[in-house]
Amino acid sequence: MLTTYVIYSLCIVLLIWGGKFAGFKSSQFHGDSSSLEVTKALRGFAAIGVIIHHIALEQAFQKANGSGNPGELAIFLNAGYRFVAIFFFCSGYGLIKSIQLKPDYLKSFIRKRVINSMVIPFYVSIVIYAVFRYAMGERLALPLWILNFSGFTMMNNYAWYPVVAVILYVAFYLCFNYIKNEKVSFTLIALLILFMGLIFCVNGHFVWWTAEKNWWLDWNCELHQKWWTGHNVWWFSGEWWVNSSPAFFVGMLYARFEKEIRAWFQKLYWLKLAGILIIMLGFYLLTSLALEKFGYWTEYSGQGIGTLNKLITYFMQIPESMWLCVTLFVIMQKYYVTNPLARFFGNLSFETYMMNLIAITVCRVFLYTKETIKIPFGMEPFYWTGRINLLVYALSVFVLSVILGVIYRMIYRKIYVK
Repeated sequence: MLTTYVIYSLCIVLLIWGGKFAGFKSSQFHGDSSSLEVTKALRGFAAIGVIIHHIALEQAFQKANGSGNPGELAIFLNAGYRFVAIFFFCSGYGLIKSIQLKPDYLKSFIRKRVINSMVIPFYVSIVIYAVFRYAMGERLALPLWILNFSGFTMMNNYAWYPVVAVILYVAFYLCFNYIKNEKVSFTLIALLILFMGLIFCVNGHFVWWTAEKNWWLDWNCELHQKWWTGHNVWWFSGEWWVNSSPAFFVGMLYARFEKEIRAWFQKLYWLKLAGILIIMLGFYLLTSLALEKFGYWTEYSGQGIGTLNKLITYFMQIPESMWLCVTLFVIMQKYYVTNPLARFFGNLSFETYMMNLIAITVCRVFLYTKETIKIPFGMEPFYWTGRINLLVYALSVFVLSVILGVIYRMIYRKIYVK
């Protein structure tokens, strides 16, 4: 458990280093707890959390067969959607605040927020991942290469976030630029987010509807050999596409009514904080119940696609991701953290996220032998006896994600639309 102890200890240090406590008195609150500097640091923590989550997904970090003990970094294993929810919340919050403070904000919105910030980086990442995957020896079917380059299938399995973000940003622009009724605009955004959730619940994790019921459970079925039947191929093929995005709408609401929300919480603050923490615990338990009793991966229950189970799980889980962000912003009225590392990852959060899969893949030389997994570029595995290799792997993923993230930013910024 060396890796767990080291990573968890570093996380605790990050939550203390640079922490600012306003005080216990009812009149003591941070007036800048929602400032750009503070929210950027929060995004930095979320970026670090996402990277650790991706590391924890590696098979080498899972519990040993029959051991009954949790794997390394166990608390991060199913926590990815919570960290991504923070990104969505901050995005929704930032858009509403920008409209409030900048009268002409929407005039350059498509160019700055959509094309330069999302679309161009997305397609640059496609080229980078195409070169990487080809160098790794992948020879995809021609239609898949074409669809990957178009962006309608995933060249980078982690690149679903900018797709969802662009959909939400374009909807935000259309609603708030052409619809003068604010309530209607908010309602349409909420309905769009729910509609995306419904798409996944019907779509599932792959194209289940291409043959008879439960064909995917027969591993001799020829459809398994088709490129278009696999996981992570098409848009909205996975719950991670939809279970964190409702926080975007909550961020919008929080920004719209922030003055009233802050004022309400500052009266009997500690009592109300205890209340929202209890509610947060309730939503957490609700999520756990949903995943255990219903679940998203119902395709493998032998009962078909299981759309109803997915719907139940979705609507039982999203309150947690939404309420988590509200809870954090209420806590930050009294205590928030800004330190150089959080700010650094906050400034580079999108880039490290987009390049993280390459870092994950390359650094596998520290985890596996050539007999158990394909080693990138024919490299020799650096595998030591014991578990210290897990720690080396985790730290290497962080370092390489940062290096690749910096290079990636330098590339796509050269082709910004002026």
